[in-house]
Amino acid sequence: MPRRSARLGSQTTTGTADIQADSTNDTPAPSKPTKRKVPAKPGAPMKKSKTSKATTTGTSNSTFAVPAPPTTPNNKRRKPAAATTPATPPPFTPTPSAVGLIAGSKRSKPSAAAVPEDRLAEPHHTNAPLSTPNGSVEVAFPSPSTAAAAAAAAAAPAPADNDSQASPSKLSWSQPGPASSTTETLLKDACAHLISVDPKLKTVIEKHHCKIFSPEGLAEEVDPFGALASGIMAQQVSGAAASSIKRKFVSLFDPCPTGFPSPAQVAATNIPRLRSAGLSQRKAEYIQGLAEKFTSGELSTQMLVNASDEEVLEKLVAVRGLGRWSVEMFACFGLKRMDVFSTGDLGVQRGMAAYVGRDVARLKAKGGGKWKYMSEKDMLETAEKFAPYRSLFMWYMWRIEDVNVDAMQGGGVDQGPMEP
Repeated sequence: MPRRSARLGSQTTTGTADIQADSTNDTPAPSKPTKRKVPAKPGAPMKKSKTSKATTTGTSNSTFAVPAPPTTPNNKRRKPAAATTPATPPPFTPTPSAVGLIAGSKRSKPSAAAVPEDRLAEPHHTNAPLSTPNGSVEVAFPSPSTAAAAAAAAAAPAPADNDSQASPSKLSWSQPGPASSTTETLLKDACAHLISVDPKLKTVIEKHHCKIFSPEGLAEEVDPFGALASGIMAQQVSGAAASSIKRKFVSLFDPCPTGFPSPAQVAATNIPRLRSAGLSQRKAEYIQGLAEKFTSGELSTQMLVNASDEEVLEKLVAVRGLGRWSVEMFACFGLKRMDVFSTGDLGVQRGMAAYVGRDVARLKAKGGGKWKYMSEKDMLETAEKFAPYRSLFMWYMWRIEDVNVDAMQGGGVDQGPMEP
């Protein structure tokens, strides 16, 4: 019997000869793969074997090339450092979509005859022209030329058929007190006041133009019922969803020539039909209740034009579905009142913390409650110096923290709590 080592040598020689013979027709015979040592660490390079050198195919003494064995990739992902934060923080305002629809609830740009380009303006009163359900427009102050003509007409003996104060556009006003600015100068006067209080604000003021209180912004006609109802629609939904709901809601009342149904139309519509626009049961009830208050006269365009800031807040927060933040945003973006300041807005709180030199990123990492960036008391004390133009100061606090105010004015994203 031949020895075991001799038998093994014979088998090895025969296998090699078979492979070499088959290599001439480029169809190598199957063979058992060479057993290689597994590296100690995953991903480490394999050591070359002295007995398994791959030669070029086609040479007289070549075998088929043995491919390099696959290596196992390291699938472990490194965890980001705890201090890593996004380069641009998202908007921190509770519901910018609500603000976008509030500011967007206006009719087409009015003509110069309907709403004068240059009217008297006063920080503590409504500076936007507000539309009424019957198609007229209410403003707090007339233009200087209109006021002068009205004063002259009042002083002169009027004929029986005198209609000098009637306006073809049904423009009416009530002058609640003296006004030191006009719609042409209001923004300039407000910016000058902010810079006089703190010259450091000049840089951000020159960088960002505030359209809200500009002459073109103050000429935009606003439907107060439509703006408030749109704000309710936008609660807890994205800007795209809120816009879709509003379009469906308006389509329920086609034709709707004024752009938004009147309070009387909404009050007379049952809840199931209102819900067919995509509203929840609660939101449908809130909007119908708001419409009933406008229909009964408890809320009116004239009241919103002439009331003080405190009266506007008191009247509107009493309506189901309108919380303090929603009313503050309506007073600022809808009524264009100049001395609104929202301490409950997280974006304003963050901006003020950055404004006074606090490390906002560090405060965010620490966590905390509602006032983790700045206390309400400190916010009020800091903002008080900028009265009666705190609305503009608040707008620039959003800008300091890179909050997307344009998205807020035109329909933004994300959610806020449903107002009680």
